[in-house]
Amino acid sequence: MRFSLPFVILLALVLMMSCSPTTVPLFNGENLDGWHVDVPDQDINPDTIPSFVVRDGMLVSMGEPQGHLITDASYKDYRLELKYRFVGEPGNCGVLVHASTPRSLYDMFPKSIEVQMMHENAGDFWCIVENIEVDNMVERRGPKEEWGITEGKKRRILNLTDGTEHPLGEWNTYKIECLGDKVKVWLNDTFVNEGYNCTAQKGQIAVQAEGAEVEFEYIKLTPITKLSN
Repeated sequence: MRFSLPFVILLALVLMMSCSPTTVPLFNGENLDGWHVDVPDQDINPDTIPSFVVRDGMLVSMGEPQGHLITDASYKDYRLELKYRFVGEPGNCGVLVHASTPRSLYDMFPKSIEVQMMHENAGDFWCIVENIEVDNMVERRGPKEEWGITEGKKRRILNLTDGTEHPLGEWNTYKIECLGDKVKVWLNDTFVNEGYNCTAQKGQIAVQAEGAEVEFEYIKLTPITKLSN
C-alpha cells in the first residue's frame, strides 16, 4: 500500500504529538486537592487560621502560621513551572523539590532541596538534610569545613545572578528542572542556578508559608528526559 507524502508527514506529526509529554497542573485553581498541609502550630490549635487558601483562582501562601503545603504524590524527572508574586510586604518563601521526611530541620522543614523565593535572593539553593553541589562551591557556599545539611551549618548556595526578580507586586516565573541527580533553575527566563550530585532524585514538591503572603497563579509539571539548554 502506498501513501502520499502529505499523508506520511501528517502521520508523523500525529505520532510525535502522541508521544509528547503531558503537562499537568498540580494546582487546579479551585481547591487543594492533591496536596496536604503540614503546619506545626496546628498540632496545638487545629482551628488556627489556614496557612494556605484558594482565592480568586489562585493558591495563596498566607505566610503565617509557618509550615508547608506538600503534594500527596512523589515525582522524579520533571520540569516544574510556577508563577508567583508577593502580595504586600516582601519576605520569605520557597519551593521545595525532592521532599520526603517531614519536620527534619528545626522541627519545621521536610528533608528536601529548597529553591529560594525570598525577595532579592530568589534562585538560591538551600540544603535541607539533603545535599547538592555546584561549580565554584567555596565561593558560593563558604568555607568547606562549615558546609552541612543540618542546623548551624552552611546550607545556602548562592545563585548566579543579581537583579533577576521583577519589581514587588509584579509576577515572577520559575522553571525548575529535576533530572536524575541534577537540578536546574530559571527565573523570569534567565538561567540562575544549576546543581548536581544531589543526594535525592525524587520526592514530593512543597510550597512554604514562611512569613510573607505570596500568590501563585499556576503550578504545573511536565515529565522530561533531558534538561533544557
